[in-house]
Amino acid sequence: MIKKILIVDDEKLMRDLVKRTLMRKEAQLFEASSGESAIEIAKVEIPQLIFMDINIEGKIDGFEATRILKNHPPTEKSKIVILTSRNHESDKQKGFDSGADDYLVKPFSPLDLLKKVDEIFS
Repeated sequence: MIKKILIVDDEKLMRDLVKRTLMRKEAQLFEASSGESAIEIAKVEIPQLIFMDINIEGKIDGFEATRILKNHPPTEKSKIVILTSRNHESDKQKGFDSGADDYLVKPFSPLDLLKKVDEIFS
């Protein structure tokens, strides 16, 4: 079964980098640049995995988008990995408090990203 993965980042270059890395996996990829569009797409597509940046476009940041998706029955089982350049313990804690399943800091190696996907889908 092909997995659905949503990539949420306000920077197109980062979305493209993640997409190129994930093309090695058998997955259907979706992308969003704002919290609002991430929630809209996730509620329709119900991805198994969401890579969520913290600082994204719109009025809803990545923490709030994560909280909303984890409290919405169709997407509550989606695995959400915060993918951000913010490496402070307080940000990590806020990410986990919002419902994130994991936290990966940019810059990351493609192998680290693929390993994270394998861990989640195994």
